[in-house]
Amino acid sequence: MFNIIDLFLNIDSNIGLLIDSFGPWSYIVILAIIFCETGLVFLPFLPGDSLLFLVGAFAGKGSLDIFVLFFILSFAAIAGDSVNYAFGRYLGEKVFLKKGLLKRKHLDKAKNFYAKYGGKAIIIARFVPIIRTIAPFVAGMGEMEYSKFLGYNIIGGVFWVGLFVFAGYFFGSIPFVQENLTIVLAVVVVLSLVPILIEIIKYKMKKRLPNKLTQK
Repeated sequence: MFNIIDLFLNIDSNIGLLIDSFGPWSYIVILAIIFCETGLVFLPFLPGDSLLFLVGAFAGKGSLDIFVLFFILSFAAIAGDSVNYAFGRYLGEKVFLKKGLLKRKHLDKAKNFYAKYGGKAIIIARFVPIIRTIAPFVAGMGEMEYSKFLGYNIIGGVFWVGLFVFAGYFFGSIPFVQENLTIVLAVVVVLSLVPILIEIIKYKMKKRLPNKLTQK
């Protein structure tokens, strides 16, 4: 029998089992996972990038419809961030920290990230595991204007889902990828950290430049 917990622990080997077990209902299960990963601040460990890539690869095989995936998962990602923003705005630190549903170190990490990069952090955070789940919550706590947040949310959600789903669709059928799926997924996760690394390097360079000018 299909084990949903085992899916999370062995996503690369079990996504096919999910599709076989649920048939057309697998769309709803995948949507729910993406929604929870982006919408519930205490569930940052759920699969995100890897799941999007995998379902795109299965769409490339004809098991799923790539355009249905793109639209419903974009909706799930956008709705998830909006719910997470609402949690942050109306519940904030009191409930989540007191109940132990959120670790202080993760919250502080996200706060620093958001303080450095402002609104575009919502887009960048889409590609950073853990930060992706916590950033909209922190935006809500910081009382960022919702209309502004929603704009970044839509851009980031559509781009994030589209990039990984279509990457899986076009590259998942390559024999090398199929034979080394675990390695490929690890590379996908590492590549998802590239945007934040670029931003950190840019931030460090900007910080050093004024210091050099003052020394002259």
